[in-house]
Amino acid sequence: MALELYLDLHSQPCRSVYIFAKLANIPFEYKEVDLSAGEHFGEEFGKISVVRKVPVLKDGAFILTESTAILQYLVGKYSTPDHWYPVDLQKRARVDEYLSWQHTNMRTHGSKVFWFRGVLPAVTGAPVPKEKMDSAVEDLNMSLKLFEEKFLQDRPFVVGEKISLADLVAIVEIMQPVGTGLDVFEGRPALSAWRDRVKKEIGRELFEEAHKTILSVASLPQTFERKGLPEFLKIRIQKMFN
Repeated sequence: MALELYLDLHSQPCRSVYIFAKLANIPFEYKEVDLSAGEHFGEEFGKISVVRKVPVLKDGAFILTESTAILQYLVGKYSTPDHWYPVDLQKRARVDEYLSWQHTNMRTHGSKVFWFRGVLPAVTGAPVPKEKMDSAVEDLNMSLKLFEEKFLQDRPFVVGEKISLADLVAIVEIMQPVGTGLDVFEGRPALSAWRDRVKKEIGRELFEEAHKTILSVASLPQTFERKGLPEFLKIRIQKMFN
């Protein structure tokens, strides 16, 4: 039975799983879950995962959620090249360190900027208040600074000379606000050079394929006009401004 991956490439974690599976030549069946339509709250998806988030991996009767757990599962099952998740204890710890840190830093702040610049204006028809936007961008800039100074330093990649899961997870998160037209690489030559190295390792064609959806967020107003605004988005928007 083919491995099934439930994904929406608007989602950063989904892109990391998708790119890795493609790079590692892992055969899988792509199961699209349209987040903008609220399909993850539907009855069918609920049978797959009570968490109701993507990505989800289904390997026969085995179901796994959380992108980093999925990536680590794929590494173990398919014996991928060591540089992705090194056997060396300290190198692996460096990958784990970044994966642990990014959830409440790069992911949180990049996602917030994406919502403020891309989703909310598309939904409400008005820009987010300047003070909220400035604060969100400041938090993102701090995460980017920490990534450069703490995790990347003067190395080609997070763990050293070769790309790892840490670099893959980092690039998809950093590309999220880029999708709204915010060039976070401008004025950051070290970060830009790292991005170019990561792109080269992934392959430009696959990189652009995976990010095509996120780089088309200008189509969101038409999407919501066509499909209507899902209830979960209304609730999330309300929480953001309370």
